[in-house]
Amino acid sequence: MKGARSFATSWPVAEKLCEASMEQPSPPGGPFSATSASFQDAVRTLNSLQTNASYLAEVKRRRGDLQTQLETMKLYLARSGLQVEDLDQLNIIHVTGTKGKGSTCAFTERILRNYGLKTGFFSSPHLVQVRERIRINGQPISPEHFTKHFWRLYHRLEETKDSSSCVSMPAYFRFLTLMAFHVFLQEKVDLAVVEVGIGGAYDCTNIIRKPVVCGVSSLGIDHTSLLGDTMEKIAWQKGGIFKHGVPAFTVPQPDGPLAVLRERAEQISCPLYLCPPLEALEEGEPPLTLGLEGEHQRANAALALQLARCWLQRKDHQGIGELKASRPSLLCQLPLAPVFQPTSHMRHGLRDTEWPGRTQTLRRGPLTWYLDGAHTSSSVQACVRWFRQALHRRPKSGPEVPEVRVLLFNSTGDRDPAPLLKLLRPCQFDYAVFCPNLTEVSSTDNAVSPLRTDSAWERP
Repeated sequence: MKGARSFATSWPVAEKLCEASMEQPSPPGGPFSATSASFQDAVRTLNSLQTNASYLAEVKRRRGDLQTQLETMKLYLARSGLQVEDLDQLNIIHVTGTKGKGSTCAFTERILRNYGLKTGFFSSPHLVQVRERIRINGQPISPEHFTKHFWRLYHRLEETKDSSSCVSMPAYFRFLTLMAFHVFLQEKVDLAVVEVGIGGAYDCTNIIRKPVVCGVSSLGIDHTSLLGDTMEKIAWQKGGIFKHGVPAFTVPQPDGPLAVLRERAEQISCPLYLCPPLEALEEGEPPLTLGLEGEHQRANAALALQLARCWLQRKDHQGIGELKASRPSLLCQLPLAPVFQPTSHMRHGLRDTEWPGRTQTLRRGPLTWYLDGAHTSSSVQACVRWFRQALHRRPKSGPEVPEVRVLLFNSTGDRDPAPLLKLLRPCQFDYAVFCPNLTEVSSTDNAVSPLRTDSAWERP
């Protein structure tokens, strides 16, 4: 096909499309040829650990004994040579939510880095390479750095497996969480931004006992088999990261889930605040420019500003933004967070934030790729709005150049893709390409069954 083409992708942060090609052994002379053997060996060994899917299946089977998940994680931490008290020195910002928690973390990290602070950032999943999950000053750790820390932790856990009753090796996500803590401590970061994996209360990151501040981004329905099938149940899980006396912030939520968050905070004496909209901070000021596209990113940026300002305030930093007069809300279930004048560091941090694969536009010759990791109904709706607005703003190719729109779609886990696909109809795609979740190819007949399962919903 000739002419201008628009490609849109909607998949849980694209890792299923990229991992097979990007985390296989590099050919001689490839991008990591100097260290590819040890780095790729580390990646292979990491991938051999219990997968996230099998770990989640195990957790579902043991739902009545979820508290033991955190105790097991503490045992792994101890076997690795750390205690939970050691994590206090990381000055952690702990963030959960259903939608936007990764973007919120990216905004927060970039703002604080603008203050000259050395930052650590742990996020999931990765887009292309696993080392993206652990960042120092916004950059993924190098293959050499990843390899060194991976094998050091792996051998330490191997050496201590007989001294503990828990399984010899933690699952994939647990291992990377432990590794991130070790990297951040060795790098002596000023702070670490830690994104929750799934939920909050029983997530393995929740061994953090004294974060500086916590955040809850927008809530929605996701991971229902693990977190519950209502927003109130999910809110209960997310509120599990609240800690006694540690300030927490959230964005506007539906009344039911917001009430659950408030109750969770009150139970443990956690001061919980509602973020005012970005418009309140912009009033009388130049508008804020965001490095991430999409109207929904404004709520994430508003949360990030509060998290960054609170962290700076609790650590006695200067230049945190002059308070502005605000109108009290009589309808609000929570006290409002401060309305303040964003500093130049904050403005530049929001503007310079980059978070690949989230409302991202890439132009490659005649192709324009629109990338997003939307995977819930509400986030797909936000993705559709962003995509249509981006198309409206793009330069016109002229009447002689036809435009073809192609959807690349992937859905992972136990999500029902049909409702998500229906939401994409306004985008008027000409073609659709469905990508199955095959991370390994087997010579047995069983290898075709996942493909059949995935392709069943492709037919109308």
